[in-house]
This record gives sequence, C-alpha cells and structure tokens, in this order.
Amino acid sequence: MSTSRGAAAGAAAASAVAATVAVSAAVSVARRHHTLSAVAPELRTPALWLPRPITGKRSLSRARRRSRLATDPVAGVAITRHDVPGGRDAFVYEPPDHRRPGGALLWIHGGGTILGHPESDHELCSRIARDLRIVVVSPRYRLAPEHPFPAGFDDCFAALRWLHDAAPALGGEGTRVAVGGASAGGGLAASVVQKAHDHGLPVAFQMLLYPMLDDRTALVRDHQGRGRVGWTRRSNTYAWTCYLGRGPSVAESRPYAAAARREDLRGLPPAWIGVGDLDLFYAEDLSYAERLRSAGVPVDLVVEPGMYHGADFDHHATAPSMHAFRQGMLDALAAGLALGPAAERS
Repeated sequence: MSTSRGAAAGAAAASAVAATVAVSAAVSVARRHHTLSAVAPELRTPALWLPRPITGKRSLSRARRRSRLATDPVAGVAITRHDVPGGRDAFVYEPPDHRRPGGALLWIHGGGTILGHPESDHELCSRIARDLRIVVVSPRYRLAPEHPFPAGFDDCFAALRWLHDAAPALGGEGTRVAVGGASAGGGLAASVVQKAHDHGLPVAFQMLLYPMLDDRTALVRDHQGRGRVGWTRRSNTYAWTCYLGRGPSVAESRPYAAAARREDLRGLPPAWIGVGDLDLFYAEDLSYAERLRSAGVPVDLVVEPGMYHGADFDHHATAPSMHAFRQGMLDALAAGLALGPAAERS
C-alpha cells in the first residue's frame, strides 16, 4: 500500500512540475509574442522567436562561427586587398567608372567589437561603390576580448590615415573622405572621426548606422521595451566589458573609448545617424545627435518605426521600408561628399 501511495505521490509531483513548465513556457511565448508585435510586419521572421544573446565565451564562439560567411559583392566592382601600415589589412572596392577625382568612404563593419569581419560587408561596400561611383575601403580590425581597446580603434584609425595617403592613387580627394559604420562599426567610426578632428585629418562626413556609442547604456535597467530583438542589453554589457577590458562604469577617462563620452563636439563633420525605434541604441543615438546639433554640427537623424537592430541587413532587398532606409543613407552620403543623389539600383 505504501509503495502505491509513493508512486501516486511521485506521479502527482511530476504532473505538478510539468504543469509549472507548461505555464512558464506559455508565459514566455506570450511575452515574446508581445515583443514581436511591435516589429514592423514586413520585418517579422520566425528567427526572431529565438533570441541568441552573447553573454560569455561559449555564446561568443557560436556567434563567431555563424558570422564567418562572406557576402557576395555586386557585379562590376573590383575588389583588392591591401596591407595597412600600423593596422591590419583592408579591402578596396572600385567601380569601373568611378569619379576622378572623387570621394571615398572608410566603412567599418559591426559586431559589437567582438565579432565580424570586412568580408561580411562585401555586398554592402561594393553596392555603395557602384551606386555612388566612389572608392570604398573596409578595414579589418582586432577584436575583443582578445584585443581590448585601443587595439581595434587603432587599426581603424590607421586605415583612415592609409586611405588619405592612398587617395590620389585611388582617384580620390583627401578632403572628400567620409567615415561610416554599422553598430559597433558606427561607434568606432564616430571615435575615429573625433581623433581625426583632433589631429587635423580631414573628414567631410560621418555616416553612423545605429552606432554603438555609449558604454553607459549597459548601466540602464529599463529601456522601455527596446533591445529585446536583435542586440540585447545582456549582449551589450558583455561586449562593452570585453572591449573596455572591464565592466562599464560611471567613469571612463580614456579618450575615444566610447564616442558619447566626448564632451566637446564642436567642429566635427556633418553626420547622418539612422536607428530603429526598437533598437537598444535608440536613446544614446538620439542623445548624440542632439548634442552634435547643440555644438553646431549639421545632423540628419532618421528614426525608423518598428525597426530592430540590424534589420536592414536582413531585409534591405525584400522590405520596402529597409530599401528606403538604406537608400536614404546613401543619398545622405552622396550629399555629404557633394556627389549628387545616389543611383537607384536593385
């Protein structure tokens, strides 16, 4: 009799655990559904149901494996690889009919400073080169945590110096150089522009695609629902810890470690800043744009409704809103380099 009672009690306990798990799963699904309901319908995909935060060595290793693939460049653009003195290597993208003399763009890839490579942006960089008929340079830089600040930043700045030195041979003008990047690449771009200003290296325009500008965002607990799709608060905290070599804190005295830390923004070149209203970087990007304007720097700020972090890379070819978002970025770059409007191409 006692055996049968024990078995019954065990079955009841197992049933209770199963019920608890089922309730928990249902709550989790309901929360995720609520989160995704804010995403623009044309940007919703099944993959968004499975967030993949990067919070340690294991998840970083998995993310790096997933990001190894290169994208295919558009036809008609010559791609060459060059060694950068004082840095790593860089890819140069040249369309056959590019303007001489013309402008040039230093493009810095994203990845939270902890993953990514220039090959992942072959498609984007070659498309910019083709549509604007300019030279695009995309450098490789050392990644954290193996190489914390200032390693990656120094590599990017070395690439800008090299671009200026090589501009005449590439058919460019040193005074018509733009610097841009996405996510962490946008943050690095903003810092590179700041150092260029301080060292008298001309930069005509900065193109910042949802830039990762402020380590103090990792200290904020409530982001009002932002950062739940794409790049999350946990990933951001881990990435900044890797890059800075220590956890984000109220104080950070090293120049160029985080672009938003700079107090004096006067004299910086005009900027285009684009960000989605669901992006974790929404508040820091708007704040930086407003501070640039207050310092007398012309800023074109674009906030895309229903857009999560990096959505344009997934959907620029299929979603009209992302195509328009990207086209607006290119038009702003063309205007910043005094090239006339960017070409509309598929």
